[in-house]
Amino acid sequence: MTELKRLPLHALHDELGGKFVPFAGYDMPVQYAGGVMAEHLWCREKAGLFDVSHMGQVLLPVDQAGALEALVPVDVIGLGVGRQRYGLFTGENGGVLDDLMIARRQDDLFLVVNAACKAADIAHLQAHLTGVAPVEGRALLALQGPLAETALARLLPDVAAMRFMDVARMDWQGADLWLSRSGYTGEDGFEISVPGAAADGFARALLEMAEVAPIGLGARDSLRLEAGLPLYGQDLSEEISPIEARLGWAISKIRRADGARAGGFPGAVRILDEMANGAPRRRVGLRPEGRAPMRAGVPLFATAEGGVPIGLVTSGGFGPSVGGPVAMGLIDNNTPDGAMIYGELRGKRLPAVQVALPFYKQSYKR
Repeated sequence: MTELKRLPLHALHDELGGKFVPFAGYDMPVQYAGGVMAEHLWCREKAGLFDVSHMGQVLLPVDQAGALEALVPVDVIGLGVGRQRYGLFTGENGGVLDDLMIARRQDDLFLVVNAACKAADIAHLQAHLTGVAPVEGRALLALQGPLAETALARLLPDVAAMRFMDVARMDWQGADLWLSRSGYTGEDGFEISVPGAAADGFARALLEMAEVAPIGLGARDSLRLEAGLPLYGQDLSEEISPIEARLGWAISKIRRADGARAGGFPGAVRILDEMANGAPRRRVGLRPEGRAPMRAGVPLFATAEGGVPIGLVTSGGFGPSVGGPVAMGLIDNNTPDGAMIYGELRGKRLPAVQVALPFYKQSYKR
């Protein structure tokens, strides 16, 4: 069995009473003493500190913007200095290889990719770009919640001027911090790349504040699910196109069929065709009736009795802020909007109502 990697702040998580689980090759804190429900609600009301150092951080030379744009259906060339954009690595079949964040800084491009995909992503980049530099020796923290700005501004007053998807570099006690006003919880907040040597002190300075608490992987998953945000490996995969995943908004206008730099990315033929003519499947929000959550892998049917599956649940669980089970599923696009769907749990088909995403209103500072 391969030994799990440890986060730079592993000792701090242990000190805080974190319970650890294996995730993407890392020994990750899944929750602390208060439990997932309390951590979820804390983040919705105050500010939660997440350690996401398992994710990949990569630097690229600015002159590689065009080469990167050839790998993603995103306007990278036109991305302004100090701004960040959500992107997708697409495959030749039109599926998604990974989703990522792309930041244009003064002197380089800074990417953040998923932990489980980072080795493949870096190899993919190195096969097509020059100057690819995986970042080593830095932690990545996320401070999320309506009081995130209040807390972080005590250490870094300039963050108050940042808008959603802004990026910046700031100094904290001699440490070079890389910040973005973004996250994956549906809340306002920041992601902060911190030099490894300064990470413990910076995290402790935040945790000393009354409104900040440590939050584990468990609540991170329920928060992003309520926010309707897809998780790579579940709601996104090499077989699921961005259009099926309802991420058409992530295809930059300039890369669409009528754009000035249309196509030219892997899988463009399928993706642009699905944009014009519809995809065979679509991601939907589901509110299962009753209290039983429908989790990933639950087959979905159009009727309570008989018939073949029309899809499956890709993410599901209990939504603490919603007060009931929530799920996202991938279903046959011929299924009428609003039609009742049935998930098969322990041999019984239970009803789930199609609803608009997100389940919980996002609160970004735009």
